[in-house]
Amino acid sequence: SPKLPLFPPEQRMVLVACGPFTPSDGVAFEPLSDLLDVVARDRPDVCILLGPFLDAKHEQVESCQLLGSFSDVFRLCLRTIVEGTRSAGSQLVLVPSLRDVSHDFVYPQPPFPFPDLPKEDRARVLLVPEPCTLDID
Repeated sequence: SPKLPLFPPEQRMVLVACGPFTPSDGVAFEPLSDLLDVVARDRPDVCILLGPFLDAKHEQVESCQLLGSFSDVFRLCLRTIVEGTRSAGSQLVLVPSLRDVSHDFVYPQPPFPFPDLPKEDRARVLLVPEPCTLDID
């Protein structure tokens, strides 16, 4: 199971959120933006985000009304999450969903590929499979 770096022996704040991170009438990711504001304000030690990040059941996805490809929109979403949590310094854990339109539709699900993850974020961003066991301290 993936292990996060050890924390000092004090209380931990863990924020867990589950997608989809878009409203049902658009893919502007306003709920995600609101969540990133909470992360910046509360500065949790660990932030666990479960997909779907770009929901296969979303009306604009099903009708192919997106302005870019599924993978382009998804990469933009991941970049937004990584950059939006950077200043808080939170350990970030990203868990895929079978409803993530741009990811493998198999179970168990492999971790998200993120080859262009910025070097400065590699130590704090953990891409895990679904299902997974996560050991925090």
